[in-house]
Amino acid sequence: MTRRSATSNSSHHPRWHFGAGLVTVVALAVVWNSPSGANPVGEDPPSTPTQANLASLVDPFVGTGVGAVATNEVGTFPGADLPFGMVQWSPDTAPDRVQGGGYSYGDNRISGFSLTHLSGAGCSVFGDVPILPTTGALPQHPGYATESFSHGNETASPGRYQVGLGSPATTVRLSATTRTGIGQITFPPTSSANLLFKVSGSTNGLHASSVQIRGANEVTGSVTTGYFCGSQGAYTLHFVALFNRPFKHHGVWAHSRLQPGTSTCSGSYEVACGAWVSFDTTESRVVTMKIGVSYVSMTNALSNLQAEDPGWSLSAIQQRATDSWNTLLDRIQVKGGSPTEEQIFYTALYHSLLDPSAFSDDNGQYEGFDGRVHNTHGRVQYTNFSEWDIYRSEIPLLSMIDPSQVSDMVQSLINDASQSGWLPKWAVADSDAGLMNGDSADPVIADAYAFGVRGFDASAALKAMLKGANQPGTGPHFVQERQDLGEYKQVGYVQQHVEDQASLGVTIGASETLEYAIDDFAIAQMARDLGDQSDYRTMMARAQNWQNLFNPATGYVQARLAGGDFPSGPAFPTPTAALVDENQGQEGFEEGNAIQYTWSVPQDLATLFALMGGDSAATSNLNSFFSQPSTGPFRPYDWPGNEPSLWTPWEYDYSGAPWRAQQEVRTIADNLYSLTSAGEPGNDDLGVLASWYVWAALGAYPLTPGSSNLVLASPMFPTTTIRLARGKMLTVTAQGAPAMYVSSANVSIGSNKPQPWNQPWLPASLLQTGGVVAFTLGTTPNSTWGTSMESAPPSYSQFAAPAVGYTLPSGTVQTQVGKIAAITLGVQSDQSGSTTVLWRASSSGVKVVPSSGRLVLPATSSTAPYPRVSTTLQLTTSSSGTRAVRVAFSGPGSSLRIPSVTLEVNTNR
Repeated sequence: MTRRSATSNSSHHPRWHFGAGLVTVVALAVVWNSPSGANPVGEDPPSTPTQANLASLVDPFVGTGVGAVATNEVGTFPGADLPFGMVQWSPDTAPDRVQGGGYSYGDNRISGFSLTHLSGAGCSVFGDVPILPTTGALPQHPGYATESFSHGNETASPGRYQVGLGSPATTVRLSATTRTGIGQITFPPTSSANLLFKVSGSTNGLHASSVQIRGANEVTGSVTTGYFCGSQGAYTLHFVALFNRPFKHHGVWAHSRLQPGTSTCSGSYEVACGAWVSFDTTESRVVTMKIGVSYVSMTNALSNLQAEDPGWSLSAIQQRATDSWNTLLDRIQVKGGSPTEEQIFYTALYHSLLDPSAFSDDNGQYEGFDGRVHNTHGRVQYTNFSEWDIYRSEIPLLSMIDPSQVSDMVQSLINDASQSGWLPKWAVADSDAGLMNGDSADPVIADAYAFGVRGFDASAALKAMLKGANQPGTGPHFVQERQDLGEYKQVGYVQQHVEDQASLGVTIGASETLEYAIDDFAIAQMARDLGDQSDYRTMMARAQNWQNLFNPATGYVQARLAGGDFPSGPAFPTPTAALVDENQGQEGFEEGNAIQYTWSVPQDLATLFALMGGDSAATSNLNSFFSQPSTGPFRPYDWPGNEPSLWTPWEYDYSGAPWRAQQEVRTIADNLYSLTSAGEPGNDDLGVLASWYVWAALGAYPLTPGSSNLVLASPMFPTTTIRLARGKMLTVTAQGAPAMYVSSANVSIGSNKPQPWNQPWLPASLLQTGGVVAFTLGTTPNSTWGTSMESAPPSYSQFAAPAVGYTLPSGTVQTQVGKIAAITLGVQSDQSGSTTVLWRASSSGVKVVPSSGRLVLPATSSTAPYPRVSTTLQLTTSSSGTRAVRVAFSGPGSSLRIPSVTLEVNTNR
């Protein structure tokens, strides 16, 4: 949605004028975004009468292997599931049961087919109720039993999985509905065809388990487990399994003691238990099993089974699953690429549609964050939100192609807040794991709203967002929605050494500050859209808190120490061995370093680039950033497999070098994504890397959270058709594809005639009106297309400080008692207009000469580097020790806000 005009920016950065060609666009957007109730509720696009079998282009084995990435594994799984389903019935391999996905392509044994998984989560969870077919005598230790398999005897497609186990082979065929699975097991002729229910086999172990063999053809049970990434949250999964034929034998085990004929078993943290059932397949080799699950009760598990799979037809469920996948995959149709390119694209789109996952039962019941059973009354409650990951690319993608389900997803977060008091940071099952820095539910909600999703309680959402942003508090399991909120509100940043509440020993102050500023910006957009001007202004001012971390002395964002000073030396020093051991690139930055995080200012890149010295300096810094490949947090270069780097290649659009965005986006997509088991550059994190690739293939990206403007690279396919809400269509053509460089472009908004387009971004209105974007691509860069300052995508600089102060040296100055230490005090402008800055130095124990003054930043043209003005200060001390000099800035007769500067003075005798 386009809801910001240039008027609020023009006094600060004239480069951000939308231009006359966008007057119609802005007007259309104002109608769409009116809070009066005229907004259409997000609705799914209609299906076409005849859909292509796009599911046949998906390879679920992509991402199940190990690649040359810092995280070592992508972590996807190949098993049977539906879009956003509760059940992901997939094999777990041995000996390398990968965290989340459970499957490692390099393994050759399967330990069971468990019912729940997460795609590329990077931490262990789920893998509940592994079920393993065996033949012959029962193993002495059933819980540890495995069967051999080979990839030559294994196939998978969306909603279907098949593999042969052992020799002679037992063939396992699986499919799924949203809350159930169906399996057809073809055993070799034997009088002992067994199925082992490893109810104690969840990935993270368990708190409790039970299993019961009921009658001649039913197995029920439950497991209580959880503890994702070491969190305290636990859930209970109930299951009911029915068979199409009676058992010949059955029994249970506790620890490893087999108890033939026994029908019940209870397990605990200390006692592993499970059950087996056996069949005689000497004449009839096929055993069909269907299983329903519920996080509420055994009764609901059976009800889910009765509602979603009342029959016994594997082929019927497989076809329903294929149809479900085709319906969603069909929302984006790409044509004209190679078969391999189309397979990579639809595999990425498939992985983008696995999570968040359904948590409520068919009857609407679910267990809430308060431990009570609630009812959705016709909606679906979703869980498994990796919010820090998915707000960057996945939620915008889902909002564009599946707004009705995203409405329920956002309402689910609001329900979580209603039950626990706080929006979750990382919702898993019925609890908040509290992972990652930031308050990322805010951009998740704001992204959905910006992309036109309306089927949720927006007022309640904004209320919950504002509560989390303003009120310190602790929810269940001691999780804080915004840890360090008091410090952030008081001084505008969080000091370097605070530790992540979920990863003790990992310091996150700087990255947490940057994320909170993004979160505040997202809240501001929601407040503005809902007519709350007061909170809009407050949160927009806080959205500029990132400036408190920018250090002109180094040209990058840095963490501040507890005293307010920056660490001495370069922005990114060589990591210590301790940081490497913690897989942390730098103190103060979670999963990264200062150079990688500097670009995490998607709300106001124009001001960031101005503080770097202007667009040319920013482009030079970006060129350095992309000059070497990076495989993790320990080098000051792009790490395309981790979230803070996902938007960086697109940022060339803001620095006047869009052809470099086209080059870097395509280089990453072509070189780091493939039809291989290691086909993504890092943990998929529930679809975020996959969804980034989908956007890269479209040639557009939702870079600013809370806005649906799209910045551009170049499309990979000659023709792409996106089915939007309300029957609208957005068509993207690319004459010359797969060439990567944009020679020219035309845009038709709605039914309007095509107009030449010389801007490396598309307005939000295209996603509501539909239209046509036509590119002409070439094999050499066009250094004139989209490069003018007026063409740059919008940045939102309201309430930004007009300059940022610094000292040289930065951080700490070494001197001796009675000696004069000369330092430079300066201010770096980020605007073209003239500004007078008053400064005053204060210190206890350090004499500063002069102790006050003024620095006048002259006006400059918008194309020139933004000016820097400085003066020299003399520091003397009369005793040894370390003391701080603080410089406060102000403006004459105004409330000019410029971050203060602190310098540590270390004096020796």
